[in-house]
Amino acid sequence: MPFHIAVSGKGGTGKTTLSAVILRYLIRSGKGPALVIDADADGNLAQALGLNGMQTVGEILDEIEKKASQLPPGVSKDAWLEGKMAEVMVEEKGFDFLSMGRGEGPGCYCYVNTVLRRIMDNLENNYPYSLMDNAAGMEHLSRRTTRAADVLFLVSDHSLKGVQSGARIAELAQELKLDIKQMGFVINRVPGEIDPVIRHKVEEKGLKIIGSMPEDKQIGQFDLAGKSLLELPEDNNVTQAVREMVEKILAN
Repeated sequence: MPFHIAVSGKGGTGKTTLSAVILRYLIRSGKGPALVIDADADGNLAQALGLNGMQTVGEILDEIEKKASQLPPGVSKDAWLEGKMAEVMVEEKGFDFLSMGRGEGPGCYCYVNTVLRRIMDNLENNYPYSLMDNAAGMEHLSRRTTRAADVLFLVSDHSLKGVQSGARIAELAQELKLDIKQMGFVINRVPGEIDPVIRHKVEEKGLKIIGSMPEDKQIGQFDLAGKSLLELPEDNNVTQAVREMVEKILAN
């Protein structure tokens, strides 16, 4: 059975870093190929993976709106779009990557979400693992781009605001009765040990901490140099922390 991983949280907490390092683990441990979807309109995951110059689904939607009158007779917009997916999908060693992006026209993003749901339904079961880096906040839940997952990582920085934001995402997921088998926090940029106040707030919300990622200068250095996080060394602190938490999840 395919294993579906979703990553969510407040903007700037480290969702993209976690997604990239999870993918690194899946590739290095021979668990690929993985389907990777960057559902964030900002599209930062591509940069974190060292991918450049790709076309997004949002850009294709803009193109189809401009060329709608030029489509061959009997070809629907949806059929044309599905045919273009092969051009948008980036195939790399160990993973295939799709960036949703965002259309420029009014209302485009709603349609992008609809397309994303259909793509997930059609593609995810063809891969042993799928990994989705969601947009910040709760919109991806209310629009049901995240409908089912074996695990939903709620990413927070080492702050009460981050935990409160993640807890609201968890509450909405429960209200919508989404098919999420387990979810919990990953606390990022931890200076040593997780503060007891943070732990208490997570427990107060009826949630758990799946794992944590330490503060790490090498992550920032890779970003400044434009290097892919897939190239992080095995002894990197974040690499080791993510490997431990993912192995624990997969063993359950």
